[in-house]
Amino acid sequence: MFGKRTSFGGNTPAAPQPARPAPAPATPSLDRIEAYRPPAAEPARSRPDEVLDLRSPSEARRDKDYFQTKSAIFNALIDSIDLSQLATMDQQSAREEIRDIVAEIIALKSIAMSISEQEDLLEDICNDVLGYGPLEPLLARDDIADIMVNGSQKCYIEVGGKVKLTNVRFRDDAHLMNVCQRIVSQVGRRVDESSPICDARLPDGSRVNVIAPPLSIDGVTLTIRKFKKDKLTLQQLVKYGSISPEGAEVLRILGRVRANVLISGGTGSGKTTLLNCLTAFIERDERVITCEDSAELQLQQPHVVRLETRPPNLEGEGEITMRDLVRNCLRMRPERIIVGEVRGPEAFDLLQAMNTGHDGSMGTLHANSPREALSRLESMITMGGYSLPSRTIREMIVSSIDVIVQAARLRDGSRRITHISEVLGMEGDVIVTQDIFLYDVLGEDGGGNLIGRHRSTGITKPQFVERARYFNEEANLVEALEKSNTEQRELLGG
Repeated sequence: MFGKRTSFGGNTPAAPQPARPAPAPATPSLDRIEAYRPPAAEPARSRPDEVLDLRSPSEARRDKDYFQTKSAIFNALIDSIDLSQLATMDQQSAREEIRDIVAEIIALKSIAMSISEQEDLLEDICNDVLGYGPLEPLLARDDIADIMVNGSQKCYIEVGGKVKLTNVRFRDDAHLMNVCQRIVSQVGRRVDESSPICDARLPDGSRVNVIAPPLSIDGVTLTIRKFKKDKLTLQQLVKYGSISPEGAEVLRILGRVRANVLISGGTGSGKTTLLNCLTAFIERDERVITCEDSAELQLQQPHVVRLETRPPNLEGEGEITMRDLVRNCLRMRPERIIVGEVRGPEAFDLLQAMNTGHDGSMGTLHANSPREALSRLESMITMGGYSLPSRTIREMIVSSIDVIVQAARLRDGSRRITHISEVLGMEGDVIVTQDIFLYDVLGEDGGGNLIGRHRSTGITKPQFVERARYFNEEANLVEALEKSNTEQRELLGG
């Protein structure tokens, strides 16, 4: 039985688009993938126009007088405290210092306030001075994937793959800008009218983008891609239905046998999550170098070097691009190179690295299908100024990349691995690929959730089976594929 073979060229329907699986505490394991367990029933979906009330009961009772009182105390606090000295203290000591000063201000101003109100006020002011103001409760929740602030009066979050408006508000545009400045200053960057676009990260690794007026018409726009405290594993992706147990076993083997893997997908499809899962199977004695725009990867190996790009300064100098990092890391004796996202001419250098002894390298890029991913790679190399014939570039791609894994975000918000495709070689000037696993959407249930299944295409010995044999993984690979093929035949009544 032959699997589906596809050629690089022509039009292919874009893969459906998918949802970040809900987190579940677990640690990466080198054991065989656990058997599939049906996911727990999802909570009832909220209406698209519903505003999520994220306030505590005490916050819901706050009125205009509370915020006027808070503003007066906050201004008095700023006048009486040494912010530079506060910055040298640890978090707990700084909070105690603020607590003492706020208590003195309340006593001096003879403000009538209960103990609970004073505690709420103290927490609010500490969040404004030491943290990120109204964002603090959102950052503390691990089930939120993204926080999107559109001006001071609108804040959206993504939960369970769906974007919802919340009632979180900033005092005014200046308050929001102060929070943004506090975030970007931690990584030595700034945002203002002369430099209105800035990428940064929070101390926990969450990725941050700020774009300020005059580029952002309706006020400062802040976007935070949350960093999950509990890293997802392949076992959990199986549990949530993102991949079948047999497909997960194939991915485990790909990570183990040093295959060169390209992870493709749209925005928010779970590419970085999947890359983290695959890196869990890298041997602990390997030297791994990661190159990222914003450091997000959570590699657990002891010998990891993390590199991060740098934007230009106010004079337009000092920029370090992704290509600079990839080219430099080739001089650092890497055994594996992991590129967080390929988006430009660094694609050429990554392919060169994959083709010159750095087996097991991995990267992600934005594309809607494996075929489109190959096309984008070729386009990136061409736009990088290389005047190479198309055939030469495609031969380089074929000799460098072993497997493309496609992630997608479906219209119900769920995230699925829709393709595991092998790059076979060239037929004339055309790159030929072969699908090993696919995901089919079969229908929709009464709650609007899509119903689908992962299926094998019938391949029992893919091209990388020789690599699996070298690493003593051939038996596991063949067993996983044959088991999936057997289940497929039973499902079809054969």
